[in-house]
Amino acid sequence: MNSIFKQLAAPLARLGTRLLARLAAPRAEADPTSTLVVVRRLLLEFGRGHAKSYGVSFAFMGLGAACTAATAYLIGSAVNQVYVDRSFYGVAAVSVAAVVIFVVKGIATYGQAVTLARISNRIIAGNQKRMFDRLVRQSMSFFTDKHSSEFVARINYGASSASGVLNALITALGRDLLTLVGLIAVMVYQQPLLSIVGLLVMPPAVLVLRKLIKRVRQITMTQFGGTMQILQALQETVQGFKIIKAFNLESVMRDRVYQHVDAIEQASNKLARVQNRSTPLMESLGGMAIAAVLLIGGYSVLVLDATPGGFISFITAFLLAYEPAKRIARLNLELQAGLVGVRILFELLDLPTPPSDSRTAELVVGDGHVQFENVGFAYRPGDPVLKGVSFDAKPRVVTAFVGVSGGGKSTLFNLLLGLYRPQAGRILIDGQDIAEVSPDSLRRAIAYVGQDVFLFHGTIRENIALGRIGATEAEIVAAAKAAYAHDFIMGFPAGYDTKVGEQGAQLSGGQRQRIAIARALVRDAPIILLDEPTAALDSEAESFVQAAMAELTKGRTTLVIAHRLYTIAHADRIHVVENGEIVEVGRHEELLRKGQRYATFYQLRLSDQPETDDGAAPADGAAADLRAVAG
Repeated sequence: MNSIFKQLAAPLARLGTRLLARLAAPRAEADPTSTLVVVRRLLLEFGRGHAKSYGVSFAFMGLGAACTAATAYLIGSAVNQVYVDRSFYGVAAVSVAAVVIFVVKGIATYGQAVTLARISNRIIAGNQKRMFDRLVRQSMSFFTDKHSSEFVARINYGASSASGVLNALITALGRDLLTLVGLIAVMVYQQPLLSIVGLLVMPPAVLVLRKLIKRVRQITMTQFGGTMQILQALQETVQGFKIIKAFNLESVMRDRVYQHVDAIEQASNKLARVQNRSTPLMESLGGMAIAAVLLIGGYSVLVLDATPGGFISFITAFLLAYEPAKRIARLNLELQAGLVGVRILFELLDLPTPPSDSRTAELVVGDGHVQFENVGFAYRPGDPVLKGVSFDAKPRVVTAFVGVSGGGKSTLFNLLLGLYRPQAGRILIDGQDIAEVSPDSLRRAIAYVGQDVFLFHGTIRENIALGRIGATEAEIVAAAKAAYAHDFIMGFPAGYDTKVGEQGAQLSGGQRQRIAIARALVRDAPIILLDEPTAALDSEAESFVQAAMAELTKGRTTLVIAHRLYTIAHADRIHVVENGEIVEVGRHEELLRKGQRYATFYQLRLSDQPETDDGAAPADGAAADLRAVAG
């Protein structure tokens, strides 16, 4: 039977393709968010690619519709066999036919449902991939003013809406329309006059439904906005749970979520009222039509001596036709809720993306010599962050950057990682302009560790292995040992299979930093970027992390941003960055002797350190350096 339906599906698919072709090329002046334009695009982008499968489903629906119409006709025949012909054999034949019809209808319904489900799952999976691909292709600036929950809501809601609308359209055109056509044929064949009476209920119902469509669209958008705000509040509650507890913000967050939940509840209740506002009218019109049919049909049988079978067959067909007719009448109304999600899907898919990167040249790293030549950059026009910055980061030495927040230090790393492109000047690695090499080859040469460590959901092993895809178990363990992480990892019952929790919540700050350093170590990159990974750690954790960083930087070109100045006292070259410019360069002792910006900055940082029990500043190496220079 499956081969039969495939043969039937071929002409249906060709017909559908021709119809889709005629829908192509919408008028230039048409509103791109209008229902007709959105449905046209939906059919062209998603329906065309699954035309053959939809043809198979349509064939199943046609068979099911024929079985429904045959059932209505068969009941009339059964009545005539009993009350007119009084033939038992006739009744037996009708009974056998009924079994066959319902078996075939069951098979057709199963085939239709499974086929549509497969198409739907394929479309949803494809949309999720397309939407995610579109997001990861955006530039860093795209995400700066948006909340992550917005993208979660759009992917979840938009990905499934396309298949939902397509399934509704196919079901309406296939199951409902074909069933209605078949039943109307039975009605007209059995009772032409009664058929005209029954069809009089349609125009008033259509007029009422047209007025409700715009209202449904507005309410559905309100629902989506409220859902997105709930997701945002929930995500922030989970990620900022410690802050919420520390500042007694439970009631604030609760009120915020409750407010959004109440708004969605009100919108949902309003949507239910609007969507079902037509029901009393349609039911009343249907009741009037049935009453008229019963009166006219009863008069025909009782007075005009018509056979009861035709009347019963007509009544059966009329009652069976009522539900599909009502669904078709409400189709546009029901589609509006789904089309909101389709519009959200298209908004994301239509996002402008940076031009595809055509750079294919591979960065060939030898010693790892990094140079900035008169580099200028601004995130916003007219507000420069870097102003003609030049420096050399020599191979196998530590080059440090210090300065007040907002001076441009992190921007140096963003540019070196290729997250942004400089608007002036060049960045060279071993004499190669990074603007001319592929971003992949550039980032393979760099390992980055920041003060805000991000660990992915999964195990410790998986997080370390992300430093270099394909790293062996021995390499992962070796990196963990070098990062002074192996001992605490083995202290967990699950060892390297320990789950880190969301953003590493199951680990302490020092443990997360050492996992991040192990991830950088397993990468085995010649260039290391350190954005002060010890800034938020206590003294004990910092000592472990400092030892891990010493292993990480051995024999590699290292660039480090420092907030605790004593951590870069032994750097080979220190650059003081202020207002997008390098204002001082030298070694630690040299800069202290100059007594300029670095010395002032160092003195301020030193005065911020906590005092000991006797009221003096702690006599660490940094303080000793300052006293030696001052003396």
